[in-house]
Amino acid sequence: MVTRDPKETLDAIGIGRPPKQKRSIRVADAIKNELAILLLQKVRDPKIGNVVISKVEVTDDLKYARIYYTVHGDGKNFKETDFGLQKAKGFFRSHLAKTLNMRYTPELQFHFDKTEEKVAEIERLFQEIAGERNKNEKDS
Repeated sequence: MVTRDPKETLDAIGIGRPPKQKRSIRVADAIKNELAILLLQKVRDPKIGNVVISKVEVTDDLKYARIYYTVHGDGKNFKETDFGLQKAKGFFRSHLAKTLNMRYTPELQFHFDKTEEKVAEIERLFQEIAGERNKNEKDS
């Protein structure tokens, strides 16, 4: 009788450990967490005080990190916020270098996340369609 390791059996049927994530995904998660903490605790610039990090993507070679952000509250001052983030880029990168302890710290690229605007536009279109349907049903 052959005995098997229970962990091997669980892995074979897909119940065992979750599959390993790519390193770039793990680094992106770490960058997102560190920047969120940094924005909450250490940044005093009012231009970037309302920034919320929505997503971070790191290239597979770990050289570039695209950081997508939204502005909590009034999103009208997008240009000021973008200018403030570009100005603080070196501060963020040096903090990440100390904290993450990587051989090479990715270059940070900040991008405004337009997802909320797109969702609002789609919501408005759906409401418009629903209003037209109700109007057509009443006319029939």
